[in-house]
Amino acid sequence: MLGPEKLPRVVSEIGRWVGRARAMARQFREQLEEEVQLEQARKTQAPATPAPPPPVTPAPVPPLSAAATEAPVAPDTFSHAHPTDATGADPSAVRTGPTPRADERGT
Repeated sequence: MLGPEKLPRVVSEIGRWVGRARAMARQFREQLEEEVQLEQARKTQAPATPAPPPPVTPAPVPPLSAAATEAPVAPDTFSHAHPTDATGADPSAVRTGPTPRADERGT
């Protein structure tokens, strides 16, 4: 229990602590308001002077394997059922006789 001798000193100390807390709260509020104002100023200036885009760094290319560095070999056939020559034509489809007439072709 607080007696009449200690009460004024305790009330005075509580007053000091409350004053300090108010001062800290005021400083904190002022700092927040200043930061908000700076951020708003940055946003209004940003469209006028856009920042340069960040540099683009290419992705590293993995080294090629020995099989990948060899020249690709063209397949002899485009289908397993039909062999082809270098141009991709079917050599068995070449006719060696006279060209059939339109009525023989069915057109």
